[in-house]
Amino acid sequence: MKTYMPSGKNIERKWYVVDAEGQTLGRLASQVASVLRGKNKPEFTPFLDMGDYVIVINADKVVLTGKKLDQKVYSTHTGQPGGLREIPYKQLLKTKPELAVKTAVKGMLPKNTLGRDMLKKLKVYAGPEHNHQAQQPIELKLHD
Repeated sequence: MKTYMPSGKNIERKWYVVDAEGQTLGRLASQVASVLRGKNKPEFTPFLDMGDYVIVINADKVVLTGKKLDQKVYSTHTGQPGGLREIPYKQLLKTKPELAVKTAVKGMLPKNTLGRDMLKKLKVYAGPEHNHQAQQPIELKLHD
């Protein structure tokens, strides 16, 4: 009896839509990252991009627990001397809520070319509207 080994040719991808309203940022990100990797499929293979497309809507209504809203800081560096840029998450959620969700999911994906390809399948929108109706996305219920 031979062992089944999936290849990149016969991967069937689905589209899922996730409503982030009232969801905790970290829990939402970990479950979305799991779907992007394809860990919800029985034929999951770590070295292949088996994941599905995920659309996150209402990213501006995501919740941070405890004092994280005041204390957590999003920091980037320009590459120049003295180029550290820090933005508190309270301000980030007001100005760029898509970036907050996308960064949280990015941190939970593999740090290589495979992870970068998986991140391209994530679409994040601040409001309830998205422009992927043609793909007929299925609503994904996240467990607590």
